[in-house]
Amino acid sequence: MAEHIAQEEFDELEESNELYEHYRFVTDAGQKPLRIDKFLVNRVENASRNKIQDAAAAGNIRVNDIPVKSNYKIKPNEVITIVMSFPRRELKIIAQDIPLEIPYEDDDLIIINKKPGMVVHPGHGNYTNTMVNALAWHLKDVELFNSEDPRPGLVHRIDKDTSGLLVVAKTEQAKNFLARQFFEKTSTRTYVALVWGQLKEDEGTITGNVGRSLQDRKQMAVFPEGDRGKHAVTHYKVLERLGYVTLVECRLETGRTHQIRAHMKYLGHPLFNDERYGGHNILKGTTFTKYKQFVQNCFKILPRQALHAKTLGFVHPSTKEYIDFNTEIPDDMMECIEKWRAYIAGREND
Repeated sequence: MAEHIAQEEFDELEESNELYEHYRFVTDAGQKPLRIDKFLVNRVENASRNKIQDAAAAGNIRVNDIPVKSNYKIKPNEVITIVMSFPRRELKIIAQDIPLEIPYEDDDLIIINKKPGMVVHPGHGNYTNTMVNALAWHLKDVELFNSEDPRPGLVHRIDKDTSGLLVVAKTEQAKNFLARQFFEKTSTRTYVALVWGQLKEDEGTITGNVGRSLQDRKQMAVFPEGDRGKHAVTHYKVLERLGYVTLVECRLETGRTHQIRAHMKYLGHPLFNDERYGGHNILKGTTFTKYKQFVQNCFKILPRQALHAKTLGFVHPSTKEYIDFNTEIPDDMMECIEKWRAYIAGREND
């Protein structure tokens, strides 16, 4: 049976001329030749053969990123995608009574300190237990909050396993006002990350377009030259050097999907325990068994990428005054940092 890979959450404020992946399948190694419309009609929910053929005629069905006709015969190990000119959207947001940590709330907006492991927005295969489901419940009595909006109140997002601050608009007016600030890069966002290795400079700027990897569609890659990807800028500053890892502050000038994760890998310093970008391997250090066990213990303490959205600032939609928020580094990440501090102190005392 072909492998079905869940749709990636789409980046905020994507340009309208982009194509968005709605479905993705990988054919088996033993796949026999079969018309692609017959293959897809049994795998795409509520799709008739006519709809599949229309999508192919519009160039929206691709094999290994190349548009094909509906009579194309699929072969083993091919990547089949259906793409459209709009993001895939869910029609119904289910309100769920899920606890949220809310540092601040007023009539216009709500600040959420998102816990690691919580998906921000429902997507294919992930319809419940997201932050948006929790918001729909929390704001169910707010008349101006539109829970039927495909992305209710959201003007930016952070990844599932990244913790930290998000702002959500409670009215359409507030959403438009805040969205413009994120689009025009006048909002401020800083993250704290633990990365592998010792950065050469105490501070610097990473500039390089970020877009889908040509080798792995689940990863974002940096394209320093050419038109591929989107312009992305990350400013970083070393906060603490901890031997084989470094604690850094990252300030976003742009807000691309996985921007910090992709930029730090491009710099040669993947985030600690970032499985998608290789940081879950022991990339620096000794070959001693004791050291390897120490790193594995750190991975258990922090079973996610070491990234926290620490500060968030913007101009308030009603008061027009600049406000900012700060949150503490969460316990799992802090415990990991403390273990590295103790390790380095012990090594220096040897």
